[in-house]
Amino acid sequence: MSELSHPMIKDGWFAEVSDTMWPGEAMSLKVNKVLYSKKSKYQDVLVFESSNYGNVLVLDGVIQATERDEFAYQEMIAHLALNSHPNPKKVLVIGGGDGGVLREVVKHECVEEAVLCDIDEDVIAVSKKYLPEMSKSYSHPKVRVHIGDGFKFLDDYKNCFDVIITDSSDPEGPAESLFQKPYFQLLNNALTEKGVITTQAESIWLHLNIIKDLQKACKDVFPVAEYGYCTIPTYPSGQIGFMVCSKDAKADVTKPLRSVDDATERKLYKYYSSDIHKAAFVLPSFARDALN
Repeated sequence: MSELSHPMIKDGWFAEVSDTMWPGEAMSLKVNKVLYSKKSKYQDVLVFESSNYGNVLVLDGVIQATERDEFAYQEMIAHLALNSHPNPKKVLVIGGGDGGVLREVVKHECVEEAVLCDIDEDVIAVSKKYLPEMSKSYSHPKVRVHIGDGFKFLDDYKNCFDVIITDSSDPEGPAESLFQKPYFQLLNNALTEKGVITTQAESIWLHLNIIKDLQKACKDVFPVAEYGYCTIPTYPSGQIGFMVCSKDAKADVTKPLRSVDDATERKLYKYYSSDIHKAAFVLPSFARDALN
């Protein structure tokens, strides 16, 4: 096999294309070499070394993470939820087989157990080999891993988790159900009294209609549902959002309940901060008007 051999790599460049999620545009990265390419039981898994963004994980043709910018997404999807809960002790991550969200969860000393449920064990194995900085928390004593379907896993738990983070792919195929009301009802049932969730919630530049439907599904279940976002170069439009929901009707998830001093923030986080937490929910007018 050639070092650049993969159907989505042409003339030494990988191009991420979707006719439904981001028609008419593509994110391209220059490829140094292919590190891994194989179909798992559930999806096509590709890892390549890029010229500028380090190693890149691609699932079914869509960039999931690059070593250069992954921290923006991982930190925000984790800490927007964790710092909106007064004292999260038991945390569940649905998806996130690359381990990046787990890495962020165990930074919180109050967390006693971090459970990850992912259906594809190949993604976990590949990430341990090629994305060591993201996957390093798999060896953490607080971490427990379950390989299986998130829906079935959630159905076995009631009033159990303080925070649940859904690190999902885009709402196409099987992942579409992770953007619908029955899934959020399962999450609600699995949460403790003041439980908080975050879920990947797409881009205001590309998916406002999807975000509006997602927000409605969340508000049908949770009394609090707010959309925030961060910037990240290798995701479509350079921006990705999160829906943050709470079972506590009095909660204000747009402001962190818990924070650390500036020096500790700089040590723990490369993107997230207390100020960034608050700023994430300040939307441009067109998005604010659409979602309100």
